[in-house]
Order: sequence, then C-alpha cells, then structure tokens
Amino acid sequence: MTDLIRALFLWVRLVFGTRRGGRHRARTALRAAPAPTPAPAPVQPPTPRSPYALDVPLDGCASALVRPYLLADEQRQERARQRQRRLAMVLAADFGIDLDIRDLYGLGVA
Repeated sequence: MTDLIRALFLWVRLVFGTRRGGRHRARTALRAAPAPTPAPAPVQPPTPRSPYALDVPLDGCASALVRPYLLADEQRQERARQRQRRLAMVLAADFGIDLDIRDLYGLGVA
C-alpha cells in the first residue's frame, strides 16, 4: 500500500510539478540573483498643528465669508453718494447753483 501511495505521489509530482529542465528553466538559472536593496527609511507623518497657533494674522478681506446684507448696504450708500454728485454737477452746470457746503458761512476761508 505504501508503495502505491508513493508511486501515485511521484507520478502526480512528475505530471503537475515543476519542470526540472528545459530551455526556460536553464535561462533563469543563468541569471544572477539580484542584490538586496536597502529598506526605505520610514516616512514620518507631519506633526499636527493647530491653526490657532500660527504667528501670521488672518486676513479678513481674503475670506469669502462676507455677510450679503453688509455688501448690499455699502452698495446702496455708494449709489446714493453717486446720485448726489451727479445732481450737484447738473445743478451747477445748468443753473449755476453750487451745493458745496464746505465754504458755507466762510468756514472754509479761515
């Protein structure tokens, strides 16, 4: 019985096992073994830093977080100033009326 098992094992190994000879096997045997490469140094993860510990102050103008009602109010005020300037220019050019209050009562002379 042991001879039968040994014979079957040898036959299976010969049929399905690795080939001992042949052209491909001979070519791989002639190659030199590659030189062992040194292991790469372990990469250290960056140390966590808090954004509150930065020395550089944050620029508020660079932030996109602007309240839209503040922008609308500034735009409304700028349009009102532009309207006043245009009205003063039309009145001065057409009717000779000067709306400049800086020289009122001679305060701008002194």
